[in-house]
Amino acid sequence: MVLEYWHWLVFGLALLIVEIFLPSFTALWFGAGAIVVGGLLFVFPQMPLGWQIFAWTILSSILTWLWFRYLRPLSKDKTKAGLAREAIVGQSGQVVKLPVEGGRGELRFSVPILGAEEWDFVCDSPVQLGDRVWVCDVIGNALLVEKRD
Repeated sequence: MVLEYWHWLVFGLALLIVEIFLPSFTALWFGAGAIVVGGLLFVFPQMPLGWQIFAWTILSSILTWLWFRYLRPLSKDKTKAGLAREAIVGQSGQVVKLPVEGGRGELRFSVPILGAEEWDFVCDSPVQLGDRVWVCDVIGNALLVEKRD
């Protein structure tokens, strides 16, 4: 069987179209790998079929790994842009992750507030796991909380 460069391009485009119906972005990288192999085959038309499949497998695997390892975590929206300060100030939550050396901790509300159950927080006083804290203010993407006795 002889594959021409345009076979790989059509295969790659078909995988890109399949990606429209999949939420994982996996087929996208297999399609991109096929398009790159099509480009390689255009430049090196005598490339054996075994090397074409090997190149596609390696390229697709590397691109998929790079996506899940580095790019996908960057695409997650970690901002709470446009949040209504009045909706969260005065609410109480429970500490589920302690702040590390003046850093941020994590608290959980019993019901989601502004679409999230868990929020990062900053607290001036020491807190323990399970402590109940109250939101005083919003600082960027974190909550300023205080522990009341």
